[in-house]
Amino acid sequence: MIDQGRIVRILLLVNLCVLFSFCKPEKEGAAEEGTIEFDSKGVDEKHPFYGLAPSSATLKFKGEKFCMEMSTMGMFNTAIIGDIKTKTVAQTVKFLDIKQACVEKEKDIAAENKEYELVIEETKEKKKIAGLNCIKLNVTMAKNPEVKFEAWYTKDLGMEDCNALNPYHQVKGMLMDYRAKKMGLEMHFVARTFKHNEIPDNTFDIPASLKIVSKPEMQKLFDSWQ
Repeated sequence: MIDQGRIVRILLLVNLCVLFSFCKPEKEGAAEEGTIEFDSKGVDEKHPFYGLAPSSATLKFKGEKFCMEMSTMGMFNTAIIGDIKTKTVAQTVKFLDIKQACVEKEKDIAAENKEYELVIEETKEKKKIAGLNCIKLNVTMAKNPEVKFEAWYTKDLGMEDCNALNPYHQVKGMLMDYRAKKMGLEMHFVARTFKHNEIPDNTFDIPASLKIVSKPEMQKLFDSWQ
């Protein structure tokens, strides 16, 4: 029998992780909007929520806004809607008769990112991911130096301030292969495809049908499903 509480918790954890790769266009002629499809999975196969983690995520970006959408078994749908200019991120939840959204500001986001603080070293190694030229990063966990992994980012999209709202803030380009962790669940995201397509402006609006709640109220809802 499907544990709905676990499904909901997994989507919350994963979507809080993906406040990533949204950037202001800098390179002339580069894509200012488009869609990136990511494969995703848990890092620790022994984690109790590993099998329930979503296997994909869709990032839509335009100008200084982004929207990451995810779903588990078509039952629980959630999105992260961010705005670099206003330094805000909204979490939306649609599950059965529950339709809510909360908005976090820069101070709250920074506090969360501090828990996953990274030491990042750029290398000269390059490869293509989703058709884009990417640069390798050697990453070390600041609070646990024994944990090391690699990440990759691209400058091909002409973006530089992508990561102001996530632990990769020093990386000046779109993350294409990276890890993120929230509330004990670490996920690995790898870009599968990139498409330079037109994104409607209303993609980044919080649906009027959603009830706006405070972060503590949203957290209380998720805690009740544990």
